Amino acid sequence: MTGSAERAAALLDRHPRALAEAMEGFGVAEAAAPRGLPVLEVRAVSNPVGPRDRAAWRIGDALAALTEAFGKFTPVLESWNRHDWHDD
Repeated sequence: MTGSAERAAALLDRHPRALAEAMEGFGVAEAAAPRGLPVLEVRAVSNPVGPRDRAAWRIGDALAALTEAFGKFTPVLESWNRHDWHDD
């Protein structure tokens, strides 16, 4: 997780192709994996990685993007079959 320019630079050195950071979805995926459960994470980016400049955050835009995305999920999720995501 970043919170300073120094931490952002250090992580960028380690992961030069990364465009965003997320911790919560990884935790959910780790918990679901041993149970054979599928995970779908949908995120919208509201602020760039680096120093916390709350005045520059675009939370309204991110929420609008999520609202639009969720409206498109129903047909996709309804088309999934349980056997498509189980290994057994």
